[in-house]
Amino acid sequence: MSGPVIEARGLSKWYGAVIGLNDVTCEVGPGITGLLGPNGAGKSTFLRLVSGQLRPSAGEVRVLGATPWNAPEALGRIGFCPDEDAFWDGLSGLEFVTALGRVSGLPRARARERAAEVLEQVGMKEHMGRRIRGYSKGMRQRTKLAQALVHDPALLVLDEPLTGADPVGRRELRALIQRLAAAGKHVIVSSHVLHEVEALTSTVLLIARGRVLAAGQVQELRALLDEHPHRIAIRCDRARELARTVVAMPHVVGVDVEASAVHLRTTDPAAFYAAIPGALLEVGATLEELASEDDDLSALFQYLVRR
Repeated sequence: MSGPVIEARGLSKWYGAVIGLNDVTCEVGPGITGLLGPNGAGKSTFLRLVSGQLRPSAGEVRVLGATPWNAPEALGRIGFCPDEDAFWDGLSGLEFVTALGRVSGLPRARARERAAEVLEQVGMKEHMGRRIRGYSKGMRQRTKLAQALVHDPALLVLDEPLTGADPVGRRELRALIQRLAAAGKHVIVSSHVLHEVEALTSTVLLIARGRVLAAGQVQELRALLDEHPHRIAIRCDRARELARTVVAMPHVVGVDVEASAVHLRTTDPAAFYAAIPGALLEVGATLEELASEDDDLSALFQYLVRR
């Protein structure tokens, strides 16, 4: 597909006096896009608007060239995997996904055939005959992904699909999502964990307080952090001596010392990381831990909100 898969123009959603999404204008292209934001940022509201679950309070959203709200034909091209569970626990996984296939318009025999196919695809072949009430969180996540796939949509809208999966399961689900994208499906996937999205795609939207703060490649968004002093924490056995050494570095603009840790701010992280081994040797300190306090999603959001 040429052009954007999702187009939002002045998109807003209000829940009474509460603003869920506020005047969002953005585009999402083909392939996999990560929707990143802390809990309560507006990710689920945005995805529910995209998938036709909610009607906009203002503005518009177009998906694959059509408006998804109250449009059965458009909804048939979208597969939605919600964050919350909404199962009929008395059914087996196969029965549940078959029922969702029927709701999507598939004939009875084809719905059951497709349900078995997609449950095998998500790694649930051995468990599809069991009642959902006995499923683990990871198995429920896989089943939700299967029901999103059963009608073979062009766009997958995945709300925190890796939550609850064990490390092996997360790796397998990431690989599956990437295979689906390689086969031509478009995917928008939300998460509040930066490294999970980075393992899936380099294209992201950052959302907080109901607003899209930034969009682009992960490395471009990380570079925004270099526009303000970068925070680094060093834990060692001679923290005060090390602090006296690093505060003299021209790119260090602030230092705080604890009993066994130095917290500093630098305008040139690369230069600091190159210089710190020599500083440790100079004071005879044994390094226990060196960590960036800004190399995470929450720091990036805090910075963008303050801009």
